Amino acid sequence: MTLPAHQPSLTLGIMPRRDAAPSPMPPAAIHAGHRAALLRTLVIGLTAFLTVVDLFATQAILPSLTRAYGVTPAAMGFAVNASTMGMAVAGLAVALFSRRIDRRRGILVSLALLAIPTALLAVAPGLASFTLLRITQGLFMAAAFTLTLAHLGEQCSAADAGGAFAAYITGNVASNLVGRLMSAAATDHLGLSGNFLLFAALNLAGALLVFFTIDKAPPMEAAPGERARPFAIWAGHLRNPALRASFGIGFCILFAFIGTFTYVNFVLVRPPYAVGPMALGLVYLVFLPSILTTPAAGRTVAWLGIRPTLSGALALAGAGLPLLLLPSLPMVLAGLALVGIGTFFAQATATGFVGRAATSDRGAASGLYLACYFLGGLVGSVVLGQVFDRAGWPACLFGIALALAAAAALTSRLAIAPGDAAASGH
Repeated sequence: MTLPAHQPSLTLGIMPRRDAAPSPMPPAAIHAGHRAALLRTLVIGLTAFLTVVDLFATQAILPSLTRAYGVTPAAMGFAVNASTMGMAVAGLAVALFSRRIDRRRGILVSLALLAIPTALLAVAPGLASFTLLRITQGLFMAAAFTLTLAHLGEQCSAADAGGAFAAYITGNVASNLVGRLMSAAATDHLGLSGNFLLFAALNLAGALLVFFTIDKAPPMEAAPGERARPFAIWAGHLRNPALRASFGIGFCILFAFIGTFTYVNFVLVRPPYAVGPMALGLVYLVFLPSILTTPAAGRTVAWLGIRPTLSGALALAGAGLPLLLLPSLPMVLAGLALVGIGTFFAQATATGFVGRAATSDRGAASGLYLACYFLGGLVGSVVLGQVFDRAGWPACLFGIALALAAAAALTSRLAIAPGDAAASGH
């Protein structure tokens, strides 16, 4: 049975494109459509949550890992964030082979294989093996993440895309909060090994969710010669000034986010805050407001346009940085909340823009964006880690502010193609 053109599917795989004007429907059908849309949003968010829950959860136990491996904060910060290296590589790989990868199978296999390095982290004997396993985690996480974004971009209409991407990024936000809380609690009660085994089980749960909710969908038709010329597709995306700017914005967003939420852990466990291990996990309740605000990204872009939305989100993140220097824990938490709201809102906005601005092969465009995004996280962890070790927290925050300012400057290069004007509010 074919669903009406304006009624969303309960599954991710058959969300119809709604480019034609819908015909009037009875109230019962409209109500059923709203229920289906809500369920679809929940499934998208939960898929995102289980895909990247490993990415930042380990940051909540950075001080414990630093003591366990007997290394400096910068060395452990790099090891934990080395997953972003694997994510950047996987993003490029998906961008290169996007047309040849079945979306559903690729997401399913990636999440199932992710459980292996996650479980092996429980027995990693040294920092080198820990780092390699984090890189491997990143490969599988990014493959699933990129393929899901490509799938959403291909199966959603312009009207649905903003909400779908916002739902996915909201799941990402939730993983930052709940994942960190779970990691802190699991480490406190089960130890470091038990923590990683618990997250391996979550990876398998993600694979099961994908198996039961994502239907096979026909791939987007490729232009003549597209399959044989993947580098030509890359070149086409890189010739697009708006896409180039969005790639740079993604780099700066995760650079700033990683720098803030990695090294603030080491500040909070020292005087005058002296936060304990379990309380350190509770600090990440600062992500709760982001869970509530991020779903509004699509509607805000439709109302204000892409540039004001991105600039406002980045300015909000920047406004939180001075609060992180104050000797008051409530003020630091308020600053972290502002950084979280701003960076996640900016990420949801930029991700949705890439899906609309790409004129061909959205999978390749999403892969290039995410490669730049995760590369920014890796560079941020390395550069800001050295700054933190050598010059302290204020200098680290200055570097974060520079990254946010660079992203704000790049928003001036974003332009909406005429065909996208209705979807973006221009």
